[in-house]
Amino acid sequence: MSDAGVQEPHWAAQKERGSFALMKLTALALRHLGRRPMTPVLYLIVLYFFVFGRRARRNIRQYQTYLADWSGRDELRPTTRRVFGQFMAFGESLLDRLDVWHGRLGPAQVELHDPAGVRDQLRQCLHGGRGQILVCTHLGNLDVCRALAEMGEQVPLNVLVHNRHVAHFNQLQSEAGDRQLRMLQVSEMDAALMLDLSQRLDRGEWLAIAGDRVPLNDGRRVNVDFLGHVAPFPQGPWLMAGLLRCPVNLMCCLKIDGRYQIRLEPFLDLPTWERGRREQTIAQWTQRYADRLAQLCLLAPQQWFNFYAYWPSIHQGETDA
Repeated sequence: MSDAGVQEPHWAAQKERGSFALMKLTALALRHLGRRPMTPVLYLIVLYFFVFGRRARRNIRQYQTYLADWSGRDELRPTTRRVFGQFMAFGESLLDRLDVWHGRLGPAQVELHDPAGVRDQLRQCLHGGRGQILVCTHLGNLDVCRALAEMGEQVPLNVLVHNRHVAHFNQLQSEAGDRQLRMLQVSEMDAALMLDLSQRLDRGEWLAIAGDRVPLNDGRRVNVDFLGHVAPFPQGPWLMAGLLRCPVNLMCCLKIDGRYQIRLEPFLDLPTWERGRREQTIAQWTQRYADRLAQLCLLAPQQWFNFYAYWPSIHQGETDA
């Protein structure tokens, strides 16, 4: 079936219907069955969303095709099995997310990969140091990254989100017994928001923001090459870093060989730009981020949990295989 000329709704306008419904069903089943008996139930739940999620199937197939072409690894090319495997990986990540919320997945089950010592900078914030920015991604399981705050550091972490439906997930977190995460819903980077964020940094708090989701009502975006094709990325994280004069680090959490690995690495030491070159500088930073994200995708190819149309060209005459 051709989708030429069809405009898919922006990811934030889709009410997170699929992911929230899947999480709600998973949380309900986990509460009554426990983790081990959940495996066949989770399979059936994910199968339902796979069968009826035509757009999501198409979008994941597109991602897998681009990743295989970009990397030259034919074993990553999409098949029905591989596409379904990405749906299952997302379902399993929801179980792990719920375990985090219930306090059943802690530092003992998580490995920290931090060759540059970003964690040491976290420690310094407990002794009067200024906070920094963590740019995260929807590659892997972001919720497990909160185990970082439990590794003896207890550094306040503020998660900036654009999703106007975040209240649904806050409700699930509360029902699961987790009320510790600081989530700040932001719509645009105005003066009031920047002042608030600057004060949080001065108090030693850290800010976390996704670098791979373009907000619905914010036109600040830049088109860069991602996996060999043009894709829009948000300017927000890099604009915020430059205005706040705040170092930027990258963070993701991948499940490798059944064990989670939090990966921390520095990205920008002191983000600044020359007069009249703000847009060009931000575009360069964004391209660097997209290049690094592409490399990280190869570490866990089926853990890219963006199920919407990431590349605009997906609707220009392409078909659902």
